[in-house]
Amino acid sequence: MINITLPDGSVRQYPKGTTSLQIAQSISEGLARNVLSAKVNGEVWDATRPINTDATLQLLTWNDAEGKSTMWHSSAHLMAEALEALYPGAKFAIGPPVENGFYYDIDFGDKTFSLDDVEKVEAKMLELARNNSEYIRKDVSKADAVKYFTEKGDPYKLELIEGLQDGQITFYTQGNFTDLCKGPHIPNTGFIKAVKLLNVAGAYWRGDEKNKMLTRVYGITFPKDKELKEYLVLLEEAKKRDHRKLGKELELFTFSEKVGMGLPLWLPKGAALREKLEQFMRKAQTKAGYLPVVTPHIGNKELYVTSGHYEKYGKDSFQPINTPAEGEQFFLKPMNCPHHCEIYKSSPRSYKDLPIRYAEFGTVYRYEQHGELHGLTRVRGFTQDDAHLFCRPDQVKEEFCKVIDLVLYVFNALDFKDYTAQISLRDPENKAKYIGSDENWGLAEKAIIESAAEKGLKTVVELGEAAFYGPKLDFMVKDALGRKWQLGTIQVDYNLPERFQLEYTGSDNQKHRPVMIHRAPFGSLERFIAVLIEHCGGNFPLWLTPDQVAVLPISEKYNDYAQKVLSLLNISDIRGLVDDRNEKIGKKIRDNEMKKIPFMLIVGEKEEAEGKVAVRQHGKGDIGVMAIEEFAKHIEAIIENDFKQKLN
Repeated sequence: MINITLPDGSVRQYPKGTTSLQIAQSISEGLARNVLSAKVNGEVWDATRPINTDATLQLLTWNDAEGKSTMWHSSAHLMAEALEALYPGAKFAIGPPVENGFYYDIDFGDKTFSLDDVEKVEAKMLELARNNSEYIRKDVSKADAVKYFTEKGDPYKLELIEGLQDGQITFYTQGNFTDLCKGPHIPNTGFIKAVKLLNVAGAYWRGDEKNKMLTRVYGITFPKDKELKEYLVLLEEAKKRDHRKLGKELELFTFSEKVGMGLPLWLPKGAALREKLEQFMRKAQTKAGYLPVVTPHIGNKELYVTSGHYEKYGKDSFQPINTPAEGEQFFLKPMNCPHHCEIYKSSPRSYKDLPIRYAEFGTVYRYEQHGELHGLTRVRGFTQDDAHLFCRPDQVKEEFCKVIDLVLYVFNALDFKDYTAQISLRDPENKAKYIGSDENWGLAEKAIIESAAEKGLKTVVELGEAAFYGPKLDFMVKDALGRKWQLGTIQVDYNLPERFQLEYTGSDNQKHRPVMIHRAPFGSLERFIAVLIEHCGGNFPLWLTPDQVAVLPISEKYNDYAQKVLSLLNISDIRGLVDDRNEKIGKKIRDNEMKKIPFMLIVGEKEEAEGKVAVRQHGKGDIGVMAIEEFAKHIEAIIENDFKQKLN
């Protein structure tokens, strides 16, 4: 018999070899009908896989992220089976689940595949799903695996097998399709009731531009047709909120092939938006005791060799800049932290000086692959609201908690209410990816876990997601459409101070190493603004929006008065424009509604005579006639109340 510990702490005994699905059946037949997979001793397994030792068990359904992921992984195999039936000879590369759905990279040979072809594949997938085919796991020797895919003529699977050893290889079969896969999978295809293939794109094999371009087919599945319909409505709303679309309509940013892909150009309104965000952060940082610094956009190669960035990220950087001096090389700055280490090192430090908090809106550059670039969310040049805190070991927890407070202040001010703090730790099975001693990693991870607990954050732990120099607390934020984004991050680092030989003189008059905390509440301005645009659909908070008002004269006779109104509002720090185009007032109103300008002030003969404005609010219509000073106070009150509600 084996002991199975359930999430409520209760322990049940079962015969050795019992499956998670059988355990679910012993609890409730209704529960068993919804089990997609199971978490056994913290690892996600097939619900049909035998358990042979004492274990903790969590049954996973569609309501669990791991349950959804299992279903979508299984759906990728089902899609592959359908494609193999419809396109004999197709070769399959990799087909993982993603945050919303799955994809498979496929070599169709001399055949083409496009969005015009997806309906027949969807129909075939549903036909196959109705067979209720079991997903059958089988351990396979390396020799047998090579033999199978050699006979099948699949070079991609053979290349994947090269990196595996006997004991590491499993096949999964459902229906007429067998795949190299470590799993897990759902019990059978019958759980898949609704299918939608969403997109077709190109993808280089293993992400390398030197390799063959494959066809990547994206899809998503659901256990109920109703849920698919709801998701498609959400997708349509997401298209309307797409930051690339709204960024163009609101005249915030643009891209130019002549400037270079992945290098955004900020237009005046976008620059104003960035500036307001920077001012907001600078004010909060000053209050929290941060000191502003500025560092160059390039650095000597030796700087990044010392920090470890060259070894870990050299291949992802832009090519080195060779100077006229023999052997001298510079790199575009991939990170701000090495520069800040050198600022710290520029003067002797005492324990009384610490903590020291350096802050910089520093622009960094990374050579992202062409196919991975996406609007502002994935670029090659971006500005981080970066800061590095140098503190004594006894100050780490207090400083870390203060940074959490700052991150939450930012999120609340911008109406990001739904977030989870992801504790990103080192992969214990692959320590070669990281620098530093086990002792220092242990201290850093302990500080993060304790700080998150002290602040009462809702947390998840992810192994293998740490930075190469230290663990992180990453804030995963859900936007208004329920999509998850990684925004703010805080990291504890014992390693860079060691590599840069940073010191302070302690109260014992001996030299000691400071601990470094990296933090960026926005993450990067580019990504943050992209997420903010989509979160609020371009309807920015009044304090942040580039143009708070548009003054609309009903004819050119009142242009001068319109300019006078705007000048008076400018004195009260209200930003706006005068729409003095030779157009009818109805068109001006429609156009400015489309630009999502919060207030339109319509002025004509009566308003000029009385020194007033007729006020229209975006999305609400006419709200009355006000004196200019009264309107300015109205704006001020809205902003003040907005902050009070969000921050209290």
